[in-house]
Amino acid sequence: MRYRVGLETRTRILEATRDLVAAQGLEKTTIKAICEKAGILVGSFYNLFESKEEAILTVVADAIRAVGPEDEEATLHELVDAYVDFVEKSETTARVYLMVAVSGGLTDEGIRARMLRHHERRIELFGRALRTARPDMPEEEVRQRVEGLLAALNGMAFHRLLDPSFDFRSYARALLQIGA
Repeated sequence: MRYRVGLETRTRILEATRDLVAAQGLEKTTIKAICEKAGILVGSFYNLFESKEEAILTVVADAIRAVGPEDEEATLHELVDAYVDFVEKSETTARVYLMVAVSGGLTDEGIRARMLRHHERRIELFGRALRTARPDMPEEEVRQRVEGLLAALNGMAFHRLLDPSFDFRSYARALLQIGA
């Protein structure tokens, strides 16, 4: 019973952290605000997390895992569709992912390192898919096209989060015609 209560409290803390970071950013997300939103006492927070940063990094790790498939055999279309689905179906988590990538990645060494590892993993996955589709393409060109594709997708994801009427999927699929 105690274990289940601890898991439920942890889930409430992480949901509150995710919502607060998505709504107001990293700096304005405080332990007090997290506890108020989660409906818990500060002591309960510290029973499960050592700091606000630990809770935020947990939320960031969850957001990174949610971005897309880790399927080594995924095609470019599947990888792009997975990212579009992530942004459109998990808007709060997508906001955290993009916000943390930009603001946290520029100001916090731990987040920067985590985001760079994640980016390199995405480069590998997208690169593998492009090499499968275009085995004749030189390695440097694969890297350049994948970097450009990911940059454009991230920019379009920002656009979609700012303007929910933006047809992210159509534009993202059009990118595949340019990049392949």
